[in-house]
Amino acid sequence: MRKGLVSLVVLITLAAIYATAASRGVFGNTYGRGVINPSTLDPDLTANRTTRQRIAAATVGAPAEPDDKQILFGDLHVHTTFSFDAFNISLPMVQGEGSHPPADACDYARFCSSLDFWSINDHAEGLTPAQWRETREMVRECNAVSGDPDLPDLVTFLGWEWTQIGSTPENHYGHKNVILRDTAEGSIPTRPVSSREQLFPNGENPYNAWMRLFFIASAPGGNRQAYHDFARFLQERDDLHLCKKGPGVRDLPDDCQESASTPTGLFERLDDWGFPYMVIPHGNTWGFYTPPLISWDKQLQAHDDPEKREFLIEVFSGHGNIEEYRDWRALERTSDGVRCPEPTPGFVAECWRAGEIIRERCKSAGEAASTCEARAVEARSHHVEARDAGHLTVPGHELEDWLDAGQCTDCYMPAYNHRPGGSVQAALALRDFSNPEKSQRFRFGMIGSSDIHSARPGTGYKEMHRRKTTDAALGNLGPPAILMETEPGPRSLAPADVAIPGPYFERFASFFGAGGLAAVHSTGRDRNAIWEALERKEVYATSGDRILLWFNLIGESDEKVPMGSSTIATTAPVFEVRAVGAFEQKPGCPKDTLRALASERLERLCGGECYHPSDQRKRIDRIEVIRIRPQSFAGENLASLIDDPWRVIPCPSGNVGCQVTFSDPDFLKTGRDSLYYVRAIQEASPTMNANNLRCTRDEQGNCLDINPCRAGAPTSNEDDCLADAEERAWSSPIFVDHASISASRSSRVRSLSPKSH
Repeated sequence: MRKGLVSLVVLITLAAIYATAASRGVFGNTYGRGVINPSTLDPDLTANRTTRQRIAAATVGAPAEPDDKQILFGDLHVHTTFSFDAFNISLPMVQGEGSHPPADACDYARFCSSLDFWSINDHAEGLTPAQWRETREMVRECNAVSGDPDLPDLVTFLGWEWTQIGSTPENHYGHKNVILRDTAEGSIPTRPVSSREQLFPNGENPYNAWMRLFFIASAPGGNRQAYHDFARFLQERDDLHLCKKGPGVRDLPDDCQESASTPTGLFERLDDWGFPYMVIPHGNTWGFYTPPLISWDKQLQAHDDPEKREFLIEVFSGHGNIEEYRDWRALERTSDGVRCPEPTPGFVAECWRAGEIIRERCKSAGEAASTCEARAVEARSHHVEARDAGHLTVPGHELEDWLDAGQCTDCYMPAYNHRPGGSVQAALALRDFSNPEKSQRFRFGMIGSSDIHSARPGTGYKEMHRRKTTDAALGNLGPPAILMETEPGPRSLAPADVAIPGPYFERFASFFGAGGLAAVHSTGRDRNAIWEALERKEVYATSGDRILLWFNLIGESDEKVPMGSSTIATTAPVFEVRAVGAFEQKPGCPKDTLRALASERLERLCGGECYHPSDQRKRIDRIEVIRIRPQSFAGENLASLIDDPWRVIPCPSGNVGCQVTFSDPDFLKTGRDSLYYVRAIQEASPTMNANNLRCTRDEQGNCLDINPCRAGAPTSNEDDCLADAEERAWSSPIFVDHASISASRSSRVRSLSPKSH
């Protein structure tokens, strides 16, 4: 018996040692940056792109641009499995396809999507010093194989994402991408700046030692190594330590983690480094993490000069569209807090739907109408109190129970639980009057991006392979279903009784698309030319298709003031728009890609499908003009200032391209500043998740039932959740200031370049 006890003690000791070692990632591997394919594209291919573009421009009467400008397409928001959430969706537990390191993004941008430029933007909150070093090295390697630096086939920018999330409108600023112009050591920050001190103030990790062991132990033998690797990945982040406060950035050790909890702190640290940078906000309407009553007020107050640091915004990505303003909110302020708002035409808040679900169950259980009404009121209150875990206050709910509650039903491909107060239109209409000497406003240029988490920049070239080309797998995250199961009941749960709070990941999956692109009117293909185009905001966004778009104001001497410019006018402004549809795509991949990538690599990375344009272009259906007149006093209602659309101009049905002009004869009468931007709307085509929850509606537009596009497994990859949508391009605005309120400026129309830092 003594021997048996000794053996048992030894076994328990060994098991404890193994469990401790496994939870700390001792048996795991650290993923590196990967290996970049050294092949360079044939220079004739990039020359051919320019030639075809000039031919298209000629069809809409666009003359050769000054300085021989060309339109280049890129993606300035790309994650690899160096990011925590990207690593999550690479795992077997969400049917992931394994690691996609930074080198994959370089190869995908060059051979699959055929972009002209891209940037890497892994979350700074989890980047280790080793990974930041490997990221820098990958960027330099990707640029090194791009051919002639003055005429590269691909320009790669270095950057990261500052991922700030607050629990209230007062402490939430949202996500921002930091893009750096340079790549050489000594010309870039030694450390990225994170928001970890605010996001994880106590250094907490959502996957503690017990959770790591659970994944390792429950994984089938063939998948166990992936979880050992995950445990190592997590441990490396647990070992990160924040930099001490106080010293200048150059006086800090290389291996600490810089952090700033507000944009002001982020800008201060970037300015302290002194290297050229730009900060691009994104996701400001994403209800997945954005408080319902968010607004841009404090964002403006974080600046001493918005034009210096944040002069671009990401209007469209794989998460959807953040452009459009609406007057409704998911919560309503009261004198003593917040409450659930009643339905308005086109919008039902999720908290209200929670009450209706409980009311229906209560009635089915035979309870009195007064009892069911009281329980509906209680359910709405519980949902509000539970914040992003509100859905869990409805026991035993199914995804279909929620219908289209919480969604913008008349927006183009909206983000999940759209927050209108964070929209681009709201930002453009707002002024900050807190400084009586100088009111401030945003003058954003617009770009699109992918925000992809599988190292695939520019995925929107073909609407297929949803599991590869969108982040739908994020819908498989969250606690295991067995821990969340409850029995349906006729009464809601109090927030304190919710087992494991957390967002509604599965519902989120219905809102992922393939993402957008940034387009620049650039004087060349090189890094500096692209950077300068971004700085002067001569840029536009697309929903993924490579639509060609020109938008200019015609000055008093017939000079052209391009999109992104600020001007002063003493006469009614006149504008011209020219647009050409994107190329229809041929199946498969071009010869250069087939030569460069082995068949297995081609399939895993590109899904066997690449950007492969035919000679046929899609048709531009119409031009929509949006006019916004920024606030003239604090508190002025934003909805009354946003005319969307202000004008709708149809395009000739027989033409691929479109050329229109318009003016604003009322500009002088208003006595106020205005800004104008356009949307070039392409003919409808099948698009992934374009119909989001796929509602069946009655004659009044009410949602009767839904057929959600679930995250799914590889076996469900056949369902790409296609629906017809009108892909589009958004120009950057032209900001026309009224001479009567700009007396200190010149009284003639002139173009003003954004300030650089």
